[in-house]
Amino acid sequence: MRKPELAAEIADKADIPLNKANDVLSAILDQITNALSRKESVSLIGFGTFENRHRNARVGKNPRTGEALQIAASNTVGFKAGKALKEAVNQ
Repeated sequence: MRKPELAAEIADKADIPLNKANDVLSAILDQITNALSRKESVSLIGFGTFENRHRNARVGKNPRTGEALQIAASNTVGFKAGKALKEAVNQ
């Protein structure tokens, strides 16, 4: 499911216009992004938690040449599924 399809489902379930559902979805995603950029985690009870994770610098391997190369440290986003989401997926 892509963002337009998700917005259409939200509009249908909440009985609101599609453009309003798009605005709501965009606002939610913007707030999650802003919180993560401030190094805060975002917990949606039952759904899951988005959190910042740090990857240390490491040595990798070029798949074409087999040559070793240095991969820089970076930050990434992790997601841990909540209990209700896990149960829904495992039915």
